[in-house]
Amino acid sequence: MNKKILLIRLSSLGDVIHTIPLANALKAAGYKITWLVSEKGIQVIENNPCVDKAILIPIEKWKKRGFSLENFKEYLAILKEIRNEHFDIAIDVQMLLKSMYWMIFCGAKRKIISKQAREFSFLGANEIIPKITENFEHPVIRNYMKYADYLGVDTKNIVVTLPERSQETKQKIDELLKNVEKPMVVIAPATTWAPKHWNKDYWREVVKNIKDKCSIVFTGGPKDNELIEYIIDKGNFLNLAGKTDVLELAEVFSRAKIVIAPDSGSTHLAWATQKPAVITIFTCTPLKYLAPIGDKCISVIGNLPCQPCFKRTCYLKTNACTNYPKPEEIINIVNKLLSNAENVV
Repeated sequence: MNKKILLIRLSSLGDVIHTIPLANALKAAGYKITWLVSEKGIQVIENNPCVDKAILIPIEKWKKRGFSLENFKEYLAILKEIRNEHFDIAIDVQMLLKSMYWMIFCGAKRKIISKQAREFSFLGANEIIPKITENFEHPVIRNYMKYADYLGVDTKNIVVTLPERSQETKQKIDELLKNVEKPMVVIAPATTWAPKHWNKDYWREVVKNIKDKCSIVFTGGPKDNELIEYIIDKGNFLNLAGKTDVLELAEVFSRAKIVIAPDSGSTHLAWATQKPAVITIFTCTPLKYLAPIGDKCISVIGNLPCQPCFKRTCYLKTNACTNYPKPEEIINIVNKLLSNAENVV
């Protein structure tokens, strides 16, 4: 009988995607994988071939309700479902207080976490491996694979997978993209951290210089429309912000020649489709640590002495890193990719 692993990685979308290669490596080694995931990542894990089962932890719903008996009853019901699985191993990739609650009571015989765990989450484990991250010099995907290394699993190959998109999803994207004729460049300019946003006037400059060579499509959430409308500047471009869910967005990315974005969930979702060239613009976050990996991935960052600070708020109060790279650098990369079909298939 295959041993059963409980993988705990609740959020965010990008972090969940970074953990998929770990799940694939463990499953390829013969383990049965169950993944605890929150609303932000459930669509990319449920029905993903990297897992045998996905269990939704409705963190966002619980936050909206606030402290309540109903939340506690749902927590106990999920915990009962987990304990009934009789896991051999639990791995806490989240390494925070919110994952510790599941780790402590999951019933697994072996509970594994890294020494770099925060918020005292190591208290939920009975096996602590060395730090998986040192100075953000190595890809986070490789760092997560150290859990598999610890279990003696082969980690040479990085395999990322997504659930198969339904025919209904494909038909919806067919309709949304029906007027796209030229090679498609998708721009996803927004993210959740203000210091990760690139200069909005630079986006305008990029759009102005590439618009005649490709079909430009913008993506994002409903809150991103103001930024996108500024970048569009009365131009005639397709704006899909707020019109797609995660898997529909993945389908859009899979049809693109190029995706351009800051360090964001969109970047990593585009990478996970393994289809377009992905240009990632880094400002305050560490490129070596978070950049998508592979021949089709191009990541760019400035060379300011404060980069990368990896802070949600600029301690210099200048947000100077959002002004790098200059738009000409991105324009040149896009033009090169568009002129070389092999790089954008």
